[in-house]
Amino acid sequence: MNKIEHIGIAVSNMEQSAKLFELLLGKPAYKEEIVESEQVNTLFYELGESKIELLKSFNADGTISKFIEKKGEGFHHIAIAVDNIVFEIERLQAAGFQVLNPIPKKGADNKLICFLHPKSTGGILVELCQEIN
Repeated sequence: MNKIEHIGIAVSNMEQSAKLFELLLGKPAYKEEIVESEQVNTLFYELGESKIELLKSFNADGTISKFIEKKGEGFHHIAIAVDNIVFEIERLQAAGFQVLNPIPKKGADNKLICFLHPKSTGGILVELCQEIN
């Protein structure tokens, strides 16, 4: 585990949230991307060595839409950069963590990703990210 790669924030209005974060951080997003597998539009802001990712569902049945219905907008997940996602998945499963997708999938920002269930991580959704070479 290398560093906090990004903090994911669920939003219902991307345009309004983008204006807020541009004002807050003093700079625009560096990247916008659609992630079909997660049914989300994303905006990324660099903040030192880490990033902030805004997530908006483009589908009413999407994970982010359901999250916002249940908990409202705000903190969604913390992502941790790793060098070898397969090794980390196996290590964490052996340690008793519940992995939501044991086979990594392509995520935003040129990453392979997997998620750990909040029930096994003290209530926090944790995403593991490995740069795709």
